[in-house]
Amino acid sequence: MTEPPALSAEEAHTLDTALALGDGQARMALAILPVSSGSQAAARALALGRPHLTLEWTDEPLLLAAAHLRLGRPDAALSTLSGLPDTARPALLRARAAQQGGAPDALAQATHARTLARADGDGGALVAAATLLAEYHLRAGAHHEALRTLAEGLKVAEMTGQPADPYLLAVLAHAQKPLNSRKAAATAAKALDRGDPGSPARVLALLALDRPDEAHAQAQRGSLAAAWWEPFAGLVSAARPPATTPETDGTAADG
Repeated sequence: MTEPPALSAEEAHTLDTALALGDGQARMALAILPVSSGSQAAARALALGRPHLTLEWTDEPLLLAAAHLRLGRPDAALSTLSGLPDTARPALLRARAAQQGGAPDALAQATHARTLARADGDGGALVAAATLLAEYHLRAGAHHEALRTLAEGLKVAEMTGQPADPYLLAVLAHAQKPLNSRKAAATAAKALDRGDPGSPARVLALLALDRPDEAHAQAQRGSLAAAWWEPFAGLVSAARPPATTPETDGTAADG
């Protein structure tokens, strides 16, 4: 099957500008693009926090499933993925759906997705699978294990010469926060800078930076379901140090 042509730089800029302005402008921008560019436009809509437009603009199952997951619809995502092979990308989306739906084998599915990503040599899927597994470690309070798991995703970026994935960085900041708050803040700042508007990366980065109101505004902008960020809001509350007193300024724990 022939891949559709990529959007030109001018087309991508026009579409991104329209997506930032609103649904109506985005639909008008899509109308003047080549018909074959629908999947690329749908991917940009997802990246820029408009998953409902992704659902309108494509019938590509991986994109549709990812959009449903942004909106917190794991059952719809699984339905979209039915019939797809057990390869890294579909397995990863199934694992995220299992997490959102509270499936008893969700952790096993995430581990399976990582195994497939390693076998397929799919660096992007490996980064995402490592990040998803790290989320489980964080929820269990195993911050050092989360760091070890995320290190594999960071290694992929190092080997390919690409910047580290912003969502991985945002999760990494939460893993670092109880251990080294200054390092965590620096990592979260990188994730915030690299993340797209309304993305899970930006929302989690803002939570790690103790800016919950901005995080919630970004989640609303990106139609991001609470399943993505509520567990991290709880982690931030648990990690927050007690108020200091004149006798204890809290600096000893910053090391």
